[in-house]
Amino acid sequence: MSKGELELIRWLERSVVTGGALQSDSPHTRVPIPVGDDMGCLTLPSGQSILLGSDMLVDGTHFECGTHNLVDIAHKAVCCCLSDAAAMAVQPLAALVSLAIPRGMVYETGRTLLEAMMAVAGRFDCTIIGGDTTSWEGRLAIDVALLAVPWPNCPPVTRRGARPGDRLFVTGQLGGSRLGRHLTFAPRIPEARSLAETLGSDLHAMIDISDGLALDLHRLCQASGCGATIREDSLQVVISPDAHKATRQDGRSALEHALSDGEDFELLFAVAKDAVPKLAALNVDQHEIGEIVPETVQIQSTDGTLSPLPAEGYEH
Repeated sequence: MSKGELELIRWLERSVVTGGALQSDSPHTRVPIPVGDDMGCLTLPSGQSILLGSDMLVDGTHFECGTHNLVDIAHKAVCCCLSDAAAMAVQPLAALVSLAIPRGMVYETGRTLLEAMMAVAGRFDCTIIGGDTTSWEGRLAIDVALLAVPWPNCPPVTRRGARPGDRLFVTGQLGGSRLGRHLTFAPRIPEARSLAETLGSDLHAMIDISDGLALDLHRLCQASGCGATIREDSLQVVISPDAHKATRQDGRSALEHALSDGEDFELLFAVAKDAVPKLAALNVDQHEIGEIVPETVQIQSTDGTLSPLPAEGYEH
């Protein structure tokens, strides 16, 4: 069986950490956050930290040009990258956009996409400053590269700091995003900033739910070297109406949709138990769904039974 995206990412992580064949002069000394988080972090000679990330979307996988309009496609392309900035609670500043457009429709398609992308980026005080355009015989492909910096007095939040006893929360609702919400979601930039500013060092770890709650929870736990228990009864409140609608279409349970559909782009975060009361003062849609434990990612059913939670979700 051919290896996939996850194995490629693991190989890249090992190569950067060890200063492997693709690296020179031990560049990891300039990389304070190891490869594998939502954005890469680089320390400049001045001591300033900058964060960089990119997302590539292609017709037929992330959107359908025959079904979806270009404005919604542009919205998703920018907001996927902005969601990575939300996951690390950092401030997006500028973006580069690269477009591979089918021949014969370069100007019209490119202009429509870029106008819409500039508009949505501007709503988050982010500026599109350039990029690249090419035409080809293939389908539309869009790559957005993002530059961000930490908010004042708020270091980036990584996936690596969760500790046993922490409480797990999610923002918003999960499941069924492919019925339309994956094109219209709002990246949780202001919510992430509020969490970071209010909780400070008590916000131990965070990730955005791009590939499904179960898979992204496994990623957070793997990075932090711990496990987690989530509760089925607590998840009921975060199952979206779209998840129930999807259940009527394909017969999978709404809980399965909430756990593994992906492209919800909500935040999953771990908070020190003693700091949980601080969350009450925030204007952030938040729901406690479980806690961090020493090992094993599991789900507790409504009757109290504990079962392993597979790392299932969307893999490219």
